[in-house]
Order: sequence, then C-alpha cells, then structure tokens
Amino acid sequence: MATAHDLILVAGALFLCASLAGIVSARIGTPSLLVFIFVGMLAGEDGPGRIVFDDFGVAYFVGSLALAAILFQGGLSSTSGMMRMAFWPSVSLATLGVGLCAAIVGGAGMFLLGLAWPEALLLGAAVAPTDAAAVTVLLRQSRAEVPMRVVAALEVESGFNDPMAVFLTMVLVEYVTMPGGVSLGYAAWLLVSEMVGGALIGVGGGLAMVWLFRRLAVDGSAFPVLAVGAVLALFGGAQMLGVSGFLAVYLAGTIVRNKENPATQPLGEFFGALGWLAQISLFLMLGLLVTPHELPAIVLPALAVAAVLIVVARPIGVFASIA
Repeated sequence: MATAHDLILVAGALFLCASLAGIVSARIGTPSLLVFIFVGMLAGEDGPGRIVFDDFGVAYFVGSLALAAILFQGGLSSTSGMMRMAFWPSVSLATLGVGLCAAIVGGAGMFLLGLAWPEALLLGAAVAPTDAAAVTVLLRQSRAEVPMRVVAALEVESGFNDPMAVFLTMVLVEYVTMPGGVSLGYAAWLLVSEMVGGALIGVGGGLAMVWLFRRLAVDGSAFPVLAVGAVLALFGGAQMLGVSGFLAVYLAGTIVRNKENPATQPLGEFFGALGWLAQISLFLMLGLLVTPHELPAIVLPALAVAAVLIVVARPIGVFASIA
C-alpha cells in the first residue's frame, strides 16, 4: 500500500512540476516539450529524483496511448476546409518526403557512423517523420503569422506520416533479421495495407461514432467517455489487424469534427485537456528514459545526424514533395 501511495505522490509531483514549467516556458517562448523532457531527466536516475526507469515495454504502451489521444485531438482540430486545402501536399510530404528524409539520413549514417546500409536506413526511418505532438504544440504556441495553408499542411501531414514510417521500419527490421526474405511485392503490399486499412477503419469508425452520438439522448459529459472507449478500440483493433492505428484515430477525429453531431463541442474541450496531459506524459517519460552519463559518448555523432536531418534532409524532402 505504501508503494502505491509513493507512486501516486511522485506522479502527482512530476505532473505538477511539468505543468507549471510548461506554462512558464510558453510565456517566455521556450518550447514546452523540451521543458517536459528536461523535467523528466531531472527526475531520472542521473538527476536529483533518482528514478530508475528503463522499461521500454511500458514506454511503448504509454507512448501509444498518448499518441492516440494526441492524434484524435489533431483530427478534432482539422476542419473540412483545412483538409481540402492541404490534403495532397500533406500526403506527398507524408510519403515521398518521409522516404527521402530516411534515405538522406541513412546515407549520413553510413558515412558518419560507419553503419551498414540496412542499419543506416533504419536510423533514417526512425527520425524521418515529424512528431505529431511537437507539431501540434508548437503551432498552438507560435506567435508568428504563419499562412493558413502552411499550418493546415503541417497539422494534416503530422497525422498522416506514421504509416510510412512504420512501413519503412518494419521492412528494414525484417530485412536486417532475415536478409533476402523481403521482396518488393511484399513491401508494396505492406505499405498499401498500412495506408488503406488505417484509412478505412478510421473513416468507418468516425462515421459510426457520429451515428452513435446523434442517437444518444445523454448529458454532454457522457460523450467524452464514449469517445475515449471508441478511440482505444479503433486504435487497438487497427494495430491488431496490422494496419495503422495512428492514421485510423486521426481520420476518425476529422470525421467527428466535420459531421454535425452534439458531441463536437464537449469532445473538443475534453480532448484539448487530455491532449495536454498526453503530451506531458509522453515527454516526461522520454526524459526519464534518458541517461545523461551515457550521452558524452554519443552526443557528437547524434548532433551530426541531427544536423543532416534538419539542414539537408528535411528541406530536400519538403521541396521535392511539394514541387
């Protein structure tokens, strides 16, 4: 019992500290996501908190739940006008752009780190997609006058790019573990099934949610509870079927947002708060996973790869995708 109370106390203190730090950082123009990671590092094994956390299974579970909530919130923020304005540029950025970024970073990994090409491309695939949580938060906090079409393209692309990244990662992992066992036809089928399957489940699930919300005569506070269950079922079901749960929940959110139903306003308010909680959870956990005493040995190669991604790969991928 004491251990459970200790965990509740530590979790509450971490969330409170991260929330306050995020509010202060937003006022002074510092990206709050970096602040959350820093708070997590301070709480980690090398910081004053001395919390040892290295369970990557738990990290995957928490990260998946957080991203599902964040992407559904992103869908709830995407109007039909934004989708019409940015759909094709976003699809191009999420497919061709991610592929080009992965290839360029992979080449840098071979040259700078001495990796074999499959491992180098695997590194590229892991860092190529934009982060949905980071894009959502930074666009909300941005004080610059960003053109609406650019904002729409960034938000929609951040919801679309996960299937391409998952496809590249799965193919490369299978190639590394079973050289010669991955054919071009298999790779093409995997990509199509990820994209099309996730889209079908997302659209179908979103329409089913709208149908249900229209027919239920309940208090507005019940809609978010129903939506949380539906989002988890859509995400888990899609992942079990081998298609993109991330794309499914994003598209379900866009359907709910753009089809008239009584749940739109309460869901927007609830998932706005839940998305904030999910972002704090995700980046606090990433901070806890960092072990600063191991960073000196890898910081220079990591910075070199990051520089290639930011200065070379990302601009080339964007220009080639929207040209």
